[in-house]
Amino acid sequence: MSWWGKVIGGTFGFLLGGPLGALLGVALGHNFDRGMERIRLSHAQPGGSERIKAAFFAATFAVMGYIAKADGRVSEDEIRMAEAVMDHMELSPDQRQAAIRLFQEGKEPGFDLDAVLAQFRDECRRRRHLLLMFLEIQLQAAYADGSLHVAEERALHHIYSRLGITGFEFRQLEGMVRAARGFAGAGAGAGPGPGGAGRGRPTPSRARIQHAYTVLGVSPQASDAEVKRAYRRLMSQHHPDKLVAKGLPEEMMKLATEKAQEIRAAYDTVQEARKGAG
Repeated sequence: MSWWGKVIGGTFGFLLGGPLGALLGVALGHNFDRGMERIRLSHAQPGGSERIKAAFFAATFAVMGYIAKADGRVSEDEIRMAEAVMDHMELSPDQRQAAIRLFQEGKEPGFDLDAVLAQFRDECRRRRHLLLMFLEIQLQAAYADGSLHVAEERALHHIYSRLGITGFEFRQLEGMVRAARGFAGAGAGAGPGPGGAGRGRPTPSRARIQHAYTVLGVSPQASDAEVKRAYRRLMSQHHPDKLVAKGLPEEMMKLATEKAQEIRAAYDTVQEARKGAG
């Protein structure tokens, strides 16, 4: 039985427990005894793949709701972003309903963010790529309306510090998220240029090239070897099969796949631009 099947079957207390298990319980309309929850939890230590998947699912949408409310109100763009994530995941009707309720729970004044983050970090243990993927999803949601509000940025700073992610890693992720939005809108090219002449391929626009470098996390002055290392590191970090093996819910595999495709497109853009300049 899949992790979701066990959650639906009511054994999520054994699989997860704690504040994240309680959130899933509320999202699914389950009632369970707190004492029994502690007993079950004592026999199921963090780190199991199914527990991590349940934790990632619950934390993703609940924290997304918290960030959306951080600036005092939840905008239509933020609601659409949450729904877009659900659409990308192609959730079943009951999963989507649970995700919506988790989002709503995160907006509540009594939402215990620190307890949720502490358990989520413990569940993931050393799976740092999962924590970074989680933070990346939250950044994408925060930028849903085109900008990062002060209150949202403050909330994200608190979140990444609680997850043990460095300020440098956060700034790099934030730059990638912003650049990805520009990269998608910059177009594939701007007509024939020196690199495309005679080959029928357009030279990428200057804006697209700059966004591509930022997506890869390197400067235009980086050597070819540095660009390749950055590309390989990011591809390894966002490899869908590796992330799922580490505990990313299968439903989120499409998000990881699209991110990997975006990184590959950015690398191809940089390669094409360098060939044209050579």
